[in-house]
Amino acid sequence: MKENKFEFTYKAPTESERRTIEAIKSQYEEKPRTEGAYEKLIRLDKKVKNVPTIVALIVGILGTLIFGLGLTMVLEWHIYVWGVLVSLVGAVPVALAPILHTQLLKRGKKKHAKEILILSEEILKNQK
Repeated sequence: MKENKFEFTYKAPTESERRTIEAIKSQYEEKPRTEGAYEKLIRLDKKVKNVPTIVALIVGILGTLIFGLGLTMVLEWHIYVWGVLVSLVGAVPVALAPILHTQLLKRGKKKHAKEILILSEEILKNQK
């Protein structure tokens, strides 16, 4: 007659497996965000420069797509009048995208200039 036995086997992770597990775990842990003056300065500078670029790219790409639709209407579908009109409508945002970028960049610089200058001075004073 066979006895009912419970068997349990435990295997601890190796040192390299433990390091890998810790590295993965650290990617998912929420860390308190401590932002120093330098990090804040970099973040503000990126915000001032990236927002106008992203907006201008979106406007320019949408305009290009509309312009391309108009060209397709003329060249492939032989809808001449509407194709030309749609192309002209698409050309407007393409032409305005660089102007929009410049204006948004100026507005962002004006909005954040004071804070960026204060942070810059604070960082430079602390280095001396």
